[in-house]
This record gives sequence, structure tokens and C-alpha cells, in this order.
Amino acid sequence: MNFSSDTAAPAHPDVLAAMAEANAGPAPSYGNDALTEALRARLREIFETGDLAATVVTSGTGSNALALSLLTPGHGAVLCHEAAHIHEHERGAPEFFTGGAKLQLLEGDHGRIAMPALEAALDHRNPDFVHECPAFALSVSNLTEFGTAYSAEAVAARADAAKADGLSVHLDGARFANALAFTGASPAEMSWRAGVDALSLGFTKNGGVSAEIVILFGETAAKFGELEARRKRAGLMPPKTRFTSAEALAMLKDGLWLTLAARANASARALAEGFAAIDGAEIVHPVEGNLVFARLPQPVIDRLQGEGAAFYPLGGDRVCRFVCSWATTEDEIAGLLDAART
Repeated sequence: MNFSSDTAAPAHPDVLAAMAEANAGPAPSYGNDALTEALRARLREIFETGDLAATVVTSGTGSNALALSLLTPGHGAVLCHEAAHIHEHERGAPEFFTGGAKLQLLEGDHGRIAMPALEAALDHRNPDFVHECPAFALSVSNLTEFGTAYSAEAVAARADAAKADGLSVHLDGARFANALAFTGASPAEMSWRAGVDALSLGFTKNGGVSAEIVILFGETAAKFGELEARRKRAGLMPPKTRFTSAEALAMLKDGLWLTLAARANASARALAEGFAAIDGAEIVHPVEGNLVFARLPQPVIDRLQGEGAAFYPLGGDRVCRFVCSWATTEDEIAGLLDAART
């Protein structure tokens, strides 16, 4: 009963098979191989644009930090939600990679940036005031850290507001597939058509091993050379890139990434429905992806921990985070709920 994180889940067998197949003989290193070129071509198909540049890294933190370093100078700021992963869980990596840019935190229910908070921050922005760290980029997470999703229209509304004031837009897509599976939007609708300039596309939480991709759209794609230089300097350029590209291609083949995301989302809904039926339990955020945040009676938490269930209690208010993955089974969910009800 492991609901600790989707990064704890095994890799999908198709991913491992693709990596094994890529192991046949030598291949050019550092991304100059045929599989990496095939991956870029496949991404252009999936995102429905030829105006795209992409490179692979092996961590979501690296993907976010590299993307933001292209969009924000060290004397500027990045607007993001106060619970954003780049703020709470990346140990200052965005600040480090940008050379000191500040993260400016915005409020919003259920992990989504509230439009009034964004508009207020933009109204206050004054790049000509030498004492200020003006925002140069907006970073949106989809899914959010609370497992909620922005619709493509909601992303576009925030991107339009940011761009009207001269900001670039980054999307943290560690769980991008889960957001697509929930909203029904296409990858293009949820990214460049919504105004996104740089996307950190993650596969690690969705059945991959370590494949994370930085994708640049439109005019930002012209910064690909700088991205590659930063990737090398940061130690985020895998020498044997073909293996990372092979797993990403396997995830994209026949829509596997969306199938696995939909499976994880369905498991989360089933888990949330089970918790909601327990006396004294409360689902505290809408379940729109593969995460469930439930406020549980303390005896229930104690029983689950006593049964060896893996999940994260988040503080003194009895809210616990449960994460489902593509590999979560009905038996695991039933076992967890049985332990909770005992």
C-alpha cells in the first residue's frame, strides 16, 4: 500500500523494453543520436507545431530551473503560486540557476493562482524602479501541488495577463499528462496555444525512469543554443542521451503517457470516494488528477501507519497526501480503505 509518491512507482515495461532496445551497439553521445532526433520530431507532431525546440534532462527540478533561467535574469523575479514546487521543494534551484532571481509568491485556492492576485502583482510591477525586483516570468503548475488542474482557458487567461505586461510564461508539467487526461485538452491547447513559452514536460511520475524534457515554443525556441550551454554547464546533459530519449518515445507511442495518466487519475477518484464515505473524513482539495488530500480522524491515520501504508501526513491538522500511480491496483486501494475502516 504505497501511496507516498508517483516517483516511487515502477517504470512501465514498454519503457524498459525501449531502453534495452536502445542498448544495441554504439551511438553518438550528448543528444546527437537518432533517437533524440526522433523524439524531437515526435514532439513536433504531438504539439502540432514545427516551431519547437526540445532537450532532455533527468530531473524535474533541473527541467524547471533550466527553463526559468532562460526566461528570467538574476536581477528579476518569477511569479508563482505560494505552494509551487519551484518554491517549496527545489531547494533554491531556480534561484541558483537564474543567478539570484527572486520568487514572488501569489495566493489562490487549491494551488491555482488567483487572477486577482496575479493582476495585483502585475499592477505593482515597475521595471523602471531601481529598488524593485520586477517579474520577468510567470510559472504555472499543471497539475498543481494540490492535484488540481487548470483548464487550457485558465492557463491562457493567466498567460495573457502576464504577456500583456511583458512577462514570459513557464509551465511546470511534472504531471502534465494527468492534467490533459482530466481536462481533455490537447497538448497544444494546454501549452503554446495558451501562451506558454517554455514547458517542463515530465514522464518520471507517469511510468518513465528519469525522462524530463524542456520544450521551448515560438520565439523562445531561438534560445535553444543558450539552453544547451546552460544544460551542459549545470551537469544536466546525459552523455548517453539515447536512453532517456528512448523512454520518452516509448511513453509517447500510441498515447501511452495519457493512458497511464488516466489510469492514475481513476485510482485517485476511487480512493477519494472511499475516504469520503468514512465518518469524520474530508477531501480538502478537488480530486482532478492522481493526488488525494484527505483530512482523516487521528485513529484512522494511526491504523494506516500501523498497517505499513506509505503516505504523507502534512501537519497538525490531520491532512494527509495520497498519490496514485499508473501501477496502483484496485487491491491496493481496497486494502487501504479496509485498513482505514477497521
